[in-house]
Order: sequence, then structure tokens, then C-alpha cells
Amino acid sequence: MTKPTLYLFGSAAPPVRDVARVIEEAQADGWDVCLGLTPTAARWLGDSLDALAALTGHPVRWEYRMPGQPDVWPKADAILVAPATFNTINAWALGITDKWLVGVVAEGIGKRIPMAMVPCVNRAYVAHPQFQRSIDTLWEAGVRVLYGEGGFVPNEPGQGNPAIYPWRAALDAVADVRAPAPDA
Repeated sequence: MTKPTLYLFGSAAPPVRDVARVIEEAQADGWDVCLGLTPTAARWLGDSLDALAALTGHPVRWEYRMPGQPDVWPKADAILVAPATFNTINAWALGITDKWLVGVVAEGIGKRIPMAMVPCVNRAYVAHPQFQRSIDTLWEAGVRVLYGEGGFVPNEPGQGNPAIYPWRAALDAVADVRAPAPDA
């Protein structure tokens, strides 16, 4: 039996540096993991991209492929966007798809791919009026958003602690959105 495929998408926020451990946890949960990054996150992890590709068995992606090039990843059974920055969240909610990762998740809404998202933003970003509108838009579109109690709780600027980022809750949430509804 084939393992379900999880697209794990990360933005440039400090918790993305733990992505190798998270990939291993997801694999232990039974996922075939494909790692996608924003261009900045790919730069942050530049020295480890080959090792991350070896860990997943798939190339790490961060940019659109050229027309005519084959898609090298299997079809997604679910997508987890974590950590999701202010920029990624707003671009996704507004449908601004100049970044490959945002293009995939924006299209994923229309394809009805089960998705979960965990922000990684500070309270100054949260105070911006677009942030809550974007969270609401994604939630209404069917994305499981782990924000607030039981998910990501924003910190003061410069006071984040990547060690407490809710990775386990994120993996549990994406498994939950993918799980078929129990028969009534």
C-alpha cells in the first residue's frame, strides 16, 4: 500500500530551521513528505537542501517549473503550511501567486486538497487589519487554521521561541483534515 503524500510547505520564519526533524516525525506518522519552501526559506536552508531532498526522497521545491517540464512530485493527499509568515498568509488569502508555494496552496483550495496552516507572526503583524481578514478568508475556504489557543499564539516582536512552535499540533491537524469522516 502506498503512503499518503504530504506537501510540507514552510516560509522564512525561525521554526523552519527544525524542518528535518518535522519531516522525520511526519514520516513516522506514515506520510511520504515533499518539502516546498518560499524563496527566502530556501536561502535560509541553502546548505541543507540536498540533505533534505535525500531525507524526503524528493527534490525540494521553491519556484515554478518551466512550461513542459514534468511535475516531479506525486499528487498531494494533504498540505501543511507551517510556519506561515504574514506575507505568505496574506498572499494566499488574496490569491497573489507570484511565489510557487502560494500558487500551489491557492490552487489547492479549488482542488479541495485537505490543508492545514499554522502562522508564525508576532503581535505587531497581528495588529494589521489585513491579518485577521486573511485568517478568516482561509478558514472560510476550508483551511484548518491553528491560530490562538491550541495552535500558534503570537509573541511580542523579537521575543519568539522556535522551540515551542506547535509542530505536533500541526501534524495532527493535517492528519485530521485528511481523515475521512466517520460514518454516521
